[in-house]
Amino acid sequence: MTAIKLDGEMLSAEIKDGLRGRIGALAEKGKTPGLGTLLVGDDGPSANYVAMKHRDSEELGMGSREVHLPADATQDEVDAVVDDFNADPAVDAYIMQYPFPGDLDYETALLRVLPEKDADGLHPVNLGRLVQGVEAPLACTPRGIQLMLERYDIPIAGQHVVIIGRGLTIGRPLANLLSLKRPNANAAVTVVHTGAGDISRYTRKADILIAAAGAPRMVKADMVKPGAAVVAAGVSFADGKLVSDVDDDVAEVAGWLSPRIGGVGPMTRTMLMANTVAAAERAVG
Repeated sequence: MTAIKLDGEMLSAEIKDGLRGRIGALAEKGKTPGLGTLLVGDDGPSANYVAMKHRDSEELGMGSREVHLPADATQDEVDAVVDDFNADPAVDAYIMQYPFPGDLDYETALLRVLPEKDADGLHPVNLGRLVQGVEAPLACTPRGIQLMLERYDIPIAGQHVVIIGRGLTIGRPLANLLSLKRPNANAAVTVVHTGAGDISRYTRKADILIAAAGAPRMVKADMVKPGAAVVAAGVSFADGKLVSDVDDDVAEVAGWLSPRIGGVGPMTRTMLMANTVAAAERAVG
């Protein structure tokens, strides 16, 4: 068996085509969706990721505003940028690139963000609305994974989903999203983590396995149920290279598999664009 590739690049392109139509409709109303980003410090991967987000915005014909503060910025300076973004009508949604350096408090800054301008879908109000099953901006990576499964006609309802990782950006919101009583959800979800001992006793039972632990090649072929859908959502650096949570040999067992490059990453960025367009649509009514 050779797994079918879950092509995030292809699906992202399809979604962007739909976003262009919505952006055009907003333009007719005199509105250009605007994304804001706040980067603090000089972390290379973070800076690169922010740059990709602005390239995506430009490609779609959206506006963007970037603020880059030095690593020694104060909490007051960070909070001032948040307040400025909140007040700026040209910024419909924005992100604060995580992590912050030094002693800066990301959570304090996040609480200042207007929930309706939360492009990442990680504000406590929006996470709470997700738990309630109420409409809100959704966390980007979980929503991207859900759409990827849907696009490849992988059943979710009634299936056993195992998520490795309980982080705020993927594991926890994804577990809530896929367990909601909604179309393309309604799954039985198990969340495990690296502190749970032998996680293979869970993963071998998964119809859909999502690895989001940030542990290099932790998922081996013998941990996967034959024919399962496997989503490689976690990456980390090992020996100077970006490495997936899922080992290459899983492709010989899984029915579907997302690649390390061109899988979940493009979907995450595209969902950020989608959240920004939706915020602009709410702004014009």
